[in-house]
Amino acid sequence: MNNKKICRLLLTLLVMATLLSACSRTTSSSNPLSSRHNVVDDKPQAGGVVTYGFSSPFTGLFEPAFYEGEDDFHVLEFITEPMFQVNDELVTVPNIASWQESDDHKVFTFKIKPGIRWHNGDELTVEDWKFAIETIASPDYTGSHYYSVEMIQGAEAYHEGEAKGISGLKVIDPYTLKITVTAARVNTIDSLWPYPMNKKYYTGIAVKDMPESDQMRKSPIGIGPFEVEHIQPGQRVEMKRFDQYYKGKALLDGIVYKAFDDKEVAERFQTGEIDIESAPRDAYDDLKELDNINILQTAELGYEYIGFKFGHWDTETETIVMDNPKFEDKRLRQAMYYALDREGIIKAYSHGLAEPVETPISSTSWAKIPDTEINAYLYNPTKAKELLDAAGFLDLDGDGLREDPKGQKLMIHFDSMLGSQTAELRTNAILRNWRDVGLDVQLNGGALKEFHAFYDAVEADDPSIELFYGVWGLASDPDPTGLWRENDLWNYPRWSSERNEELIREGVSMKAYDMDYRKEIYYEWQKLVNEEVPMIFFAERKAIVPVNKRLQGVRVNSMSTIIDPYKWWIKEEEEK
Repeated sequence: MNNKKICRLLLTLLVMATLLSACSRTTSSSNPLSSRHNVVDDKPQAGGVVTYGFSSPFTGLFEPAFYEGEDDFHVLEFITEPMFQVNDELVTVPNIASWQESDDHKVFTFKIKPGIRWHNGDELTVEDWKFAIETIASPDYTGSHYYSVEMIQGAEAYHEGEAKGISGLKVIDPYTLKITVTAARVNTIDSLWPYPMNKKYYTGIAVKDMPESDQMRKSPIGIGPFEVEHIQPGQRVEMKRFDQYYKGKALLDGIVYKAFDDKEVAERFQTGEIDIESAPRDAYDDLKELDNINILQTAELGYEYIGFKFGHWDTETETIVMDNPKFEDKRLRQAMYYALDREGIIKAYSHGLAEPVETPISSTSWAKIPDTEINAYLYNPTKAKELLDAAGFLDLDGDGLREDPKGQKLMIHFDSMLGSQTAELRTNAILRNWRDVGLDVQLNGGALKEFHAFYDAVEADDPSIELFYGVWGLASDPDPTGLWRENDLWNYPRWSSERNEELIREGVSMKAYDMDYRKEIYYEWQKLVNEEVPMIFFAERKAIVPVNKRLQGVRVNSMSTIIDPYKWWIKEEEEK
């Protein structure tokens, strides 16, 4: 597998739910993971165009099988749809496809709705879904979604170039696809790749050439309510209503997706240039003063963390190699955890839009272990110093900074991203906390890194990257697969253990069909991670989504800010 860019998550990522008033009337939802905006009694009106903003240039990989981050995915949410989707309760339910599962949980028979059209007029068939899976499993695939097809029987042999097809895929008829998986997994449907890819449209294009093809970069197509009309690379995507959309014509004439400087977000909402977006938290104080918007707010399905680099990714074996001894003593890692005043830093630099988090499973998940059953690593510099002393990290020369157990100067590089207005202040506070306990932790290169440069370096295991501040969004299912196994490219810390691998496997085994057993496994896994500290879990953030009051029909949940956009409509202002 070629080294590749991974799903990139900006500081304004993912989920929206409870409704927060911004100097306006609000309505709240009984479901804490879902809310509506501007619920009114008026009859929806057709026509008009709205602008969805994004606070950085987009990459332009407008095909689900190849997208890298939310910058491109927001466009895909307007132009295409999955076979199944996650509802407000974080349960995967049918959408285009329904299914039957065999008694041994290894064979799934899917049926899709007939008559659904691609934007170029082709009818959607299961061949398009099969083609997407084959593309992702191809030896020449350079995207980051192989984990979502690897459970299919024969996918590994196809991926390794040892087979000409995937034995676990069988087309019964144009609307029926049978998928056989290698083993029963309680979350097969949650993990399975759900997006089709128009087979005819990509005829003649090799998988390795798809990311730079016109079909992906200039004229992407989907089956969603809007179709791409014009793309200004990195800056603007103009979409118009797709009149053959299977759920009915959208009320809006079109959508404009526009990149802009996040420092200008409040100004652009005030002038009406932007109608809706996932906004940076730094803009919250300014946004809440505007009287032409409402703000949606919720805890995100994700977390901020500080990762230790334990090694590197071996591209030949496609596994991690834990060959960095710098952080091998967990007492050092635990001490660095205790040394951080996370609550104080969050209060100072997060506008009240975050809370400390103790594990990598969301507080909204049924699998989240109670904090009373794990170590919360509350701010305790005295405890941090004791652990460092016990581990042999001592200040031998009296300069206030500790040497390593071999008596050598200890200096740790720290990396973080540009993006928020408080990023530098937060970083300085973190470094001061560590210096207070005698640890010399310095900003790598003397400055924060640009978003893409940061993740390029982290993913490539740049030798200068030792400690890094990252953000991960989470799936609806708590399975750590994709982020925490030894063969997960997304495992940026490059940490694993025999017990870690065992628990992750057990969490999706046949026994895990017993939900009590599965919960017990994930409790054990969180206890392991809590003790070993492969990363410091910093905060669970709240997302904010400003919405212009003229835009009606917007509903958001824990997975997206773009739900049923064909129902969005514009309420014309009354003449004064």
